[in-house]
Amino acid sequence: MTHFRQKPGTKSATHLLKHPFPDIGTFSAVVLALRLRNPLGCTSYYARRRAFPAVMPVRERYTAKFIYLDKDGKQVGTSSEVYDSVEGYETGVAAMISNLANIASHRGKIVHCKDADLFSVTLKCHDGGGELYFLSFARDHITVSSYTDDAIRKRVEAWSESVPELV
Repeated sequence: MTHFRQKPGTKSATHLLKHPFPDIGTFSAVVLALRLRNPLGCTSYYARRRAFPAVMPVRERYTAKFIYLDKDGKQVGTSSEVYDSVEGYETGVAAMISNLANIASHRGKIVHCKDADLFSVTLKCHDGGGELYFLSFARDHITVSSYTDDAIRKRVEAWSESVPELV
């Protein structure tokens, strides 16, 4: 059974994944499925004379890591690029690998270190009971935060148990 460990202070709970997301595709598929299928039963709401969706992204960060190797395979440089969308990440990685001027400046062959890349998305969710809370995804953990009703945490736990990539 998936177990989220509650932290002291503001109500938040984190679940460490047994296996980090293997790639950006798997990560974005899980987040997109949550947003589109709304398995947590979130509801849209109206505030400050504006309508808000039930689940909305408030922050996205995707970091691609690179190393540069000389002709002997010795590391001669490193680089990381941060993007605010999956599309930006994918095109940015392709651009870095094909950037001949940058490669020449490092005097080495560029290698994308996919296993070292970082992904994070924070979603703002509106519970059917009227409470707003945040669900944050990272490559190796999920955090539910800013909630008061423990039923929200239990709903997130139950949902995460039903998603094979989160177990």
